[in-house]
Amino acid sequence: MLKNNGKKAALSAACAAGLCLLLLLALALQHPRAQVPEQVSQDGARPGSERKGFSAYFGTLARARREVEKPAGSPRAPPASGDPPPAEDISVDDVFIAVKTTKKFHQSRLKLLLDTWISRNVQQTYVFTDGEDEELKKKIGSHAVNTNCSAAHSRQALSCKMAVEYDKFIESGKKWFCHVDDDNYVNARALVKHLSQYQHTQDMYIGKPSLDRPIEATERLGDNKMKPVNFWFATGGAGFCVSRGLALKMSPWASGGHFMNTAEKIRLPDDCTIGYIIESVLGVHLTRSNLFHSHLENLQQVSRSDIPKQITLSYGMFENKSNIISLKGAFSVEEDPSRFKSVHCLLYPDTPWCPPQVAF
Repeated sequence: MLKNNGKKAALSAACAAGLCLLLLLALALQHPRAQVPEQVSQDGARPGSERKGFSAYFGTLARARREVEKPAGSPRAPPASGDPPPAEDISVDDVFIAVKTTKKFHQSRLKLLLDTWISRNVQQTYVFTDGEDEELKKKIGSHAVNTNCSAAHSRQALSCKMAVEYDKFIESGKKWFCHVDDDNYVNARALVKHLSQYQHTQDMYIGKPSLDRPIEATERLGDNKMKPVNFWFATGGAGFCVSRGLALKMSPWASGGHFMNTAEKIRLPDDCTIGYIIESVLGVHLTRSNLFHSHLENLQQVSRSDIPKQITLSYGMFENKSNIISLKGAFSVEEDPSRFKSVHCLLYPDTPWCPPQVAF
């Protein structure tokens, strides 16, 4: 009786091993990419190795099955080196770049942008100002937008221009809305590379906050009722981007005259109002990026080797000192106080007015 039971147990084990081998071969034929484990002998040991038993074999089989049964769209770990593959293939034509300025800065600030980065991205860039300028229209045509807003640097005037920016973006049908000020240099290649990591249909709000904590505001509810609100916002001085999917959800609070009304509810400027709508009303969190830069930070900390990776750069004053990128090269500081011309020649050395063979 015991002998018969022993024979049955041995026979069962042999059948199980044979069945597992057949299943594995079937999987390999069904999924050509699956790797078949090394040949295993009847006692579970690989040729030339020590006896490891069936446990090692079943572990190999389980790993092979998990590999071939992964869903086609499941995420994969990025390669050890290099950038991860883009989530969406986009070009600069998919980006609506809005530059906010005022007429008194057309010569002192805007001309520099037109000569540098805008010259490479005229079809994607729209300038929002507060006065007519025939010379500007000759250069960029209908992309020069007179908002008819006040020229004052007030909360209402800034929100008025942002409202026009938002509506023009929605009309454009483009995938991404990116706002910058007239003291920003935009590296469009780095911008497109960064935005391609996300789907434009997702709720994406990308930029850098200027504060180290959420801003505190008071939301006016009517009937003399008020409610405290806290939210993060991306500073317009460094620039920020909003996906089309999220921008469409903002419509009840941002389209037409609604943006101005929303700004008055919290009595904060335009970039704060954008953050309020996105974070406080819609519940979408800001995605921070250190590739955006404003004059409110120490720009000396941006190294020369990192400049091609940055999305925006700025200039101004920081702690009562001139705040500019530290970059030797094409022009002296006297010739190029913002360093934007030098940055442009670093990124686009084929520009006709860039000195040839400059050592940066």
